[in-house]
Amino acid sequence: MTRAVYVAAGEAGSNKGAIALGLVELLSRQVGTVGVFRPVVRAGREDALINTIRARFQLDLPYEACAGVTYDEVHADAERAAGDVVARFRALAGRCDAVVVIGTDYTDVGAPTEFGYNARLAADLGTPVINVVNARGRSGAQVAAAVELSSRELAQHHAHELAVVVTRAAERLPISHVTPVFVLPETPSLRAPTVADLLDACDGTFFLGERDGLGREASALLVGAMSLPNILDRYTEGAAVIIPSDRAAALLPGLIAAHASPGFPSLSAVVLTGGTDLPAPVDRLLRGMAIPLPVIATDHDTFDTATRLSVVEGRFTPEAGGKIDTALRLFAAHVDGRLLLERLAIAKTDVVTPLMFEYELLDRARARHIVLPEGEEPRILRAADILLRRGVAELTLLGDEERVKARAAQLGLDLDGARVLSPFDEELRERFARAYAEARAHKGMTVELARDTVTDVSYFGTLMVHTGMADGMVSGAAHTTAHTIRPAFEILRLGLVSSVFFMCLADRVLVYGDCAVNPDPTAEQLADIAISSAHTAARFGVDPKIAMLSYSTGASGAGADVDKVRAATELVRERRPDLQVEGPIQYDAAVDPTVARAKMPDSRVAGHATVFVVPDLNTGNNLYKAVQRSAGAVAVGPVLQGLRKPVNDLSRGATVADIVTTVAVTAAQVRDD
Repeated sequence: MTRAVYVAAGEAGSNKGAIALGLVELLSRQVGTVGVFRPVVRAGREDALINTIRARFQLDLPYEACAGVTYDEVHADAERAAGDVVARFRALAGRCDAVVVIGTDYTDVGAPTEFGYNARLAADLGTPVINVVNARGRSGAQVAAAVELSSRELAQHHAHELAVVVTRAAERLPISHVTPVFVLPETPSLRAPTVADLLDACDGTFFLGERDGLGREASALLVGAMSLPNILDRYTEGAAVIIPSDRAAALLPGLIAAHASPGFPSLSAVVLTGGTDLPAPVDRLLRGMAIPLPVIATDHDTFDTATRLSVVEGRFTPEAGGKIDTALRLFAAHVDGRLLLERLAIAKTDVVTPLMFEYELLDRARARHIVLPEGEEPRILRAADILLRRGVAELTLLGDEERVKARAAQLGLDLDGARVLSPFDEELRERFARAYAEARAHKGMTVELARDTVTDVSYFGTLMVHTGMADGMVSGAAHTTAHTIRPAFEILRLGLVSSVFFMCLADRVLVYGDCAVNPDPTAEQLADIAISSAHTAARFGVDPKIAMLSYSTGASGAGADVDKVRAATELVRERRPDLQVEGPIQYDAAVDPTVARAKMPDSRVAGHATVFVVPDLNTGNNLYKAVQRSAGAVAVGPVLQGLRKPVNDLSRGATVADIVTTVAVTAAQVRDD
C-alpha cells in the first residue's frame, strides 16, 4: 500500500515548501519511488514547487500526474473538484511507494475556510496531516493556541494529525501537544527572493550577464537614482540595484566593475527599468564583456518596478539551489525523521535507487573535514556552497583568501563556514616541508627541497591529511589524475592502491574493482583488490558477495588468464574465509539467477554477486563504461582504496553534483580509529 502524508498550513508565508522538500528527501531514503501531489494549482502555468521537487529528486513523473485541479474548477464546483482530486491522487499513488501531498497556497480558495478545505481533502485522500503553524510575530502562548485551534479543526473534518511543525520561530518554543511538535527557527535566506523571482515579479527579461545567477538570493533592493559614487557608497552585499535604462550607459559599467572588485560588496543583480535601448556603442561594449552577474530589463518604470519588487518573497524554483539546500538542512536539523517514519509505518525497502544511495553517502559523511586544493575553481566553490548548506562536511579551500572569497561573492555563494588557507603560509610550509622530508627520507628528500614541493596544492592538501589537519582530500577538477594522486601514493600508501566504482542501477548498487589504477594485476594483487573492494562495499552498506570475473565459469576453461583468476580466488578464500567469493565466473552467471542455476547451481554467490573484480584494467574500464551508458547506471568513482587516509580524484569534466558526491564518498571513507 502506498503511504502518503499531507502538508497543510493555516496561513500564507508558513514555509510549507521547506517541509515538503524535507519530507520528500526523508522518504526518498526509505523507498524506491516517491511522488509529489498538489491537489489545487493555478491555471495557466505550471506549479513551481512541483517542478522544483521533480527536478531536485529526479522524479520520473510527468507534471500532469502531480497536479490535481485548478482553483477555477474548485470555485465552479467544489464537490466535483474534490472527486477529481481523489481520482488523480489515486492514479499517482498507484505509481509510487510514497507520496507527499502539498496543500493550497492561500491564493484563491479563500483564507477563512482554506485550512478546513485542506483538512477535508486530507480526509478524502486518507492521508495523515503535517500541521504547519507560522510562529512569526507570535508569542509562545499565541503559537500554542494556534496549534490547538488548527488541531481541533483537523479533527472536526476527520483528518488525522501526524505531527505539528512550527515554522519561523524567533525563539525556542516548548509546546505540549498530543502529537509530536517540531520547531524550525526563522531563516532569512528562505524569505529572500531569488533574481528569478524578481524577474518574474517585474515582467522582466534576461538582458545580459550570467544566466546561472538567476538562482542567487537578493538580500536587499536599492534604487540607483543618484550618481555612481553615491550608489557605490550605499549598496550592501547581495543587493539588487534598480536603475533607469536611460542612465545605464553611465551607471552599469561602474556597477559591473564594482561587483568584480574585492573592495566592494557583490551584487545579486542589476534591474534596468523603462525599456529604453542602450546606445549602440555601449550595448556593443557590454555584450563583448564577461559580465559576472545577471542584468535583467523591464518595461515598467522605476517606481512601479521598485514597488513590485519590494513585496516579493522567496519561493522554491528549480534554479534556487541554495534555498533548497538551506531548507533541507533546516528540516534535517529540527525534525525527527525517524519518529515521523515510525508514525507513518514506513519500513525501509530492499531496493536501493541512485538517489537513495546518494542520501546514504550524505548521511555517512557528517562531521568530517575535507580539504579541496582547487579553491578558486568555480565548480569547486559551487559544490562547497552546497556541502556547507547541507552540513555534509567541514571544508578547507586552498588558495589566496582574498581571491577565493571575491570569486565566491561574484558567484553569489555563501562560504562563511569554510576555512581558506594559502599553500604559501610560512608556518605551515615549514611544518609540511619537515613532514614530507621525513616521509620521503629514504628517497633522499631534504627539508630544503621539500619547501618548494609542498607549496603545490596537491602536496599541501595531502600533507594536511597526513598531519591530521584534515580527514581527506578531493581534487582533480583542474588537475590531472597523476598530479592529484601522486602525493597520496608517496605519503599515504598502505599497500596496493586500487579503486572501485559504485554502479548505481535502477534498483541496486554494484561495486566494480579495479577499473582505474592497476593495468594488469597479478593473482596476488587481484586477491588484494577483491578483499579491499569487499571492505569498501561493506563500509557503504553493500553486502559483499564477490565475483572474480573471467571469460570462463568454474572449471570449464583453461589458459593463463583464467588460471590467474582461479589462483586469486583461492588466495581470497585462504586470507579471508569469512568472505563469500566465487571465481572464475562470467558476468551473466554472476548476476542472473537463471544462468547461475545452470552453470553453478551450488554457489551462494552466482546470480547474486554485488562486488565484481575484473582481471585487468582493459576489461574493467570497458565494463563500467558499457554498463554506465547502456543501462543508464550512475557511476560513482573511482574511489581509491589502499591509502591510510582517503584521497579521491575528480574528472576534469566533473560537474558540481559529481564533486558533491565525491566529497561525501571521501568523508564516508574516513575511519574512526
